[in-house]
Amino acid sequence: MELARAQYASIQRLLTLPASTGVWPTHGAGSFCSAPAGAERVSTIGHEVATNPLLAAPGDENTFVTRLLAGLGTFPPYFHRLGELNRRGPAVLHGLPTLAGLDAAAVGSAVSAGARLIDVRPLAEYAAAHIGGSVSIPLRAQFATWLGWLTTPTEPLILVRDPDQDPQEVLGQALNIGHENLTAELAGGVGAWTRAGGATISTRLVHPGELTDTASVLDVRQRREYLDARLPGATHTELGDIAAHPALIPADSTAQPTVLMCGHGERAMSAASLLEAAGHQNLSVLVGGPQDWALSTGRDLATGTDTDTAGLP
Repeated sequence: MELARAQYASIQRLLTLPASTGVWPTHGAGSFCSAPAGAERVSTIGHEVATNPLLAAPGDENTFVTRLLAGLGTFPPYFHRLGELNRRGPAVLHGLPTLAGLDAAAVGSAVSAGARLIDVRPLAEYAAAHIGGSVSIPLRAQFATWLGWLTTPTEPLILVRDPDQDPQEVLGQALNIGHENLTAELAGGVGAWTRAGGATISTRLVHPGELTDTASVLDVRQRREYLDARLPGATHTELGDIAAHPALIPADSTAQPTVLMCGHGERAMSAASLLEAAGHQNLSVLVGGPQDWALSTGRDLATGTDTDTAGLP
């Protein structure tokens, strides 16, 4: 609330500038740090006055603050602590640390002692075979966001990756959000685990054209994404809520096949991994999102009018 009022005061000063003054937004559409906005990378004061709904609001501070806060969605828990961490200053590193390589037996012992496995392999590889209880967070631009959303900064984390994935990229993203608890990896990856006699499980992938009308679909995207366009009959629970409260999805809800979906499949697989770890069975993941389903089936998406949060890929 305090920052929203400060932003109102800042905007009032900016609006005194000439209409041609250039504006370079600090956050793109879909950012946790901004209310819904266009995807333009460059704007002007005049363009914003003419098109920005927040500036079209009556010119009083309270109305601006109400509308601004209504446009913000949920955000990762690490946002609560990064402000203070940035004020204190992070630990100074003279290069990225290295991960200790643990064999399958050592990893099994660490997991028994409370460590979590973070599997960063692509969606299809995780689906084909993964270690039970591991959390799927595919390595991509959004990796750090979901690492900070689905894990805590204090629990020991062990990396599971493909040989061609750079552990330094994983470490760099983790350290950017203050996660210093990723200190080891499974040497040799899932292949070494299975060669040592370790068990794996798989998660079924469903393509849009294979989805039947009787399927139970759980959409784990942000609320605004779900309300903007969704599969008819799909229910909704955000991935972040599943991570915080797996019991939100009752165990008996998976007695019938449940298809988890998001925008592409990565978040859905993360949700599947969390629910599998909590004991749920008969889960599958949709490869693709609502638009893929609409194109594949030629059918219309259900739509809504509420646009109160920003979305994520």
